Amino acid sequence: MERAAKSGKPGNRSRHIDITIGGMHCSNCPSTAEKALRELAGVQSVRVSLTGKIANIDYDPRQVTAADFLNAIRSAGFSAGAATTRILIKNMHCASCIKDIETALQSTPGVLNADVSLATSSVDIEYQPAQVDFPGIQEAIRSSGHKIADPSVVEAKEAIENDMDPEELVRAQEYRTLMRKFWFAGIVSIPAVLFMYPDVIPGLNDWMPMGSTNRRIVWGAIGVVSLPVLVWSGSQFYSGMWQALKHRAANMHTLIATGITAAYLYSAIAILFPEMFPSEALAEVFWDVAVVVVALVVLGLALEVKAKGRTSEAIKKLISLQAKTARVVRDGKEIDLPVEEVVVDDVVIVRPGEKIPVDGKLIEGSSAIDESMITGESMPVEKHVSDEVIGATINKTGSFKFRATKVGKDTALANIIRMVKDAQGSKAPIQRVVDLVSGYFVPTVMILAIIAFVTWYLIGPEPRIIYATIVLVTTLIIACPCALGLATPTSLTVGIGKGAENGILIRSGDALQTSERLDALILDKTGTITRGEPALTDVVTAHDIDEAEVLHLAASLERGSEHPLGEAIVNGAEARGIEITSTEDFAAILGHGVSGSVGGREVLLGNAKLMRDRKIAIEALTNDWERLAGEGKTPMYVSVDGKAAGLIAVADTVKPDSKQAITLLKQMDIEVIMLTGDNQRTADAIARQVGVNRVLAEVLPDEKAYEVQKLQLEGKTVGMVGDGINDAPALAQADVGFAIGTGTDVAIEAGDITLIKGSLTGVVTAIEISRATMKNVRQNLLGAFGYNTLGIPVAMGLLYPFFGLLLSPIIAAATMAFSSVTVVTNANRLRFFKPRSVAK
Repeated sequence: MERAAKSGKPGNRSRHIDITIGGMHCSNCPSTAEKALRELAGVQSVRVSLTGKIANIDYDPRQVTAADFLNAIRSAGFSAGAATTRILIKNMHCASCIKDIETALQSTPGVLNADVSLATSSVDIEYQPAQVDFPGIQEAIRSSGHKIADPSVVEAKEAIENDMDPEELVRAQEYRTLMRKFWFAGIVSIPAVLFMYPDVIPGLNDWMPMGSTNRRIVWGAIGVVSLPVLVWSGSQFYSGMWQALKHRAANMHTLIATGITAAYLYSAIAILFPEMFPSEALAEVFWDVAVVVVALVVLGLALEVKAKGRTSEAIKKLISLQAKTARVVRDGKEIDLPVEEVVVDDVVIVRPGEKIPVDGKLIEGSSAIDESMITGESMPVEKHVSDEVIGATINKTGSFKFRATKVGKDTALANIIRMVKDAQGSKAPIQRVVDLVSGYFVPTVMILAIIAFVTWYLIGPEPRIIYATIVLVTTLIIACPCALGLATPTSLTVGIGKGAENGILIRSGDALQTSERLDALILDKTGTITRGEPALTDVVTAHDIDEAEVLHLAASLERGSEHPLGEAIVNGAEARGIEITSTEDFAAILGHGVSGSVGGREVLLGNAKLMRDRKIAIEALTNDWERLAGEGKTPMYVSVDGKAAGLIAVADTVKPDSKQAITLLKQMDIEVIMLTGDNQRTADAIARQVGVNRVLAEVLPDEKAYEVQKLQLEGKTVGMVGDGINDAPALAQADVGFAIGTGTDVAIEAGDITLIKGSLTGVVTAIEISRATMKNVRQNLLGAFGYNTLGIPVAMGLLYPFFGLLLSPIIAAATMAFSSVTVVTNANRLRFFKPRSVAK
């Protein structure tokens, strides 16, 4: 709950808010949360209750916001008890709309945060259900002068039949409405333009010469026909202006409505009261300006809506991946069901070429699965019993059965879609600056238009009133806050979608923008550079025993072992086709190794101490042992019947593409640092293999965040790559945290960016996409600011004293309409961007 707090100090602006906190389980938790909140500037008092799980905060709203409290609570490791919702907004086209809606929502008690996205025409709201309900949120939006896009039952049915999501349906409806308005205005514009300039059409000037009754009647008729264009085709401009005026604000609609109304009223006075003008030449009409401007601006809005739809292609592709039906075994029978009716623990049958409907675990059969649409991995992945399968991936070869483990909104695909939508609705830091500038843009333009009108009326050439009117209308119409508002969010929408296509989930615009500036990247060795599990790497033999025999004996001895090193030896032997037999008298020797009898032969497998205790000479193998240990491997001695038989080495092997990815990172001028808890010798060996020059070894899990902080104190912008499990503090400390996840257990909440594929090339791709997106944003902003910076002075008549040129309102309308289309089209170029890491 948010309310004004009482204060004895006059003029002191203080507010109170209660925020529910989740994840508090011990007596130390309240003090931890209180400390995180007190560190925020503007917080006057904090009390956190463990029993009520509520933070009571008094604060100065000029210095800190509710969103800051949420971030502080979450950074302390707790969850803030808030609900989130996304609401689609109708007819939202300019940056001023963003400020109006966000201000209305953020001043509503119980609303913690509101982010409006012009690219998706939606607002993401974080609120406390106990303090504000959904109708209250809707009313706040309506009070800002905007309408909620709420499809009718018939329209919702149409969306389902055509496989459209709600956003796509609303966009299609808006596009059709705008195009109908354009065609009406366009048809009326033809006679308006023709009869406004009878001098250029042979014979027409003779029939309706200047000052004739015929000309006045024709122009009057065009004025009557033009009125419905303003009233219907231009209705959104007037309704938008009225809503803004009710809140003592101005927006794009204000500029357009004022401009076309000025042109229309001047024309109406010229026709109805020509005697008011000192000369006949001044009784000019601008019906063509009014109707053509409406037609061109409405066409621009329609094209903008169409282009914005293309920025969300990635979401459409993800939604289209979902399977429609599933073949399920129930009561011993195979039945086809809609995928929505599949429940956890259902046994699902998948045949070659079919989509896997939901997430699950394979229980019978095997196959190769194409997971490229989720992970970005082009090669099919072999799946066997107990392996996980991901919903929406495609079965390539064999038939199999799997047990459903995640269905509906819990599937990996559903989580990815939700995360991408949330990210596309978020804001990058640069967008907040643009929003601030846009808030002053429209009032500034209106002031400049008035100044231009007065200047031309006082010192302009004759007929001054006509020149002043043209300049006023042109200045109002040419200014384009739409392009400013669209410059950043459209590029972010496409960039985040591009990441999703490559198996990279970017959580926010902030993460995307910060990734561009990274100059240091810490890689956690285990599971990031390496596979994260030991594998058999070397077999060294002594005397006349062969390699296959040594491996057979060692693997047979370790058969059934639960130790990771033992499992690695067994798996390695099976992969090489070595027969594994049973073992007798097996014994585990704590801290030393194992012993047993294999085929009547006494076998020992372990370290040097075990061999020395059993009086087995190993000097001949010492050099090989040191060489393997120097390469970061774990060598183990094997003895057979009291004699040293050889060495078996196991290691956490480097992923195939780690070296290539690190090379690309260095080429991008990013310092790569490897961090590990391993000893220095093992760490250096792995670093040499992949080309890392700086190594932080023997780092304990709780020291990783400290190492990140030390690099940040060097003035670096630091990224951290980890598995998202024991690296959570370090990922949170880093400027950008990259969490590597695989399969259905994608660690979405662990980092700022999640790499589904589990490969380091994903980090390279993410940074490349970030750089390409931010370059695109800067191009858009340069174009939008450049257009307005150059266009407004020209519209005010700056070129007239030098070249005798005055911009036509019709040309101004055309450039204004297509400036925003240009911005969105430039953003859509990102859809064709190919990262080097993917191209290779």
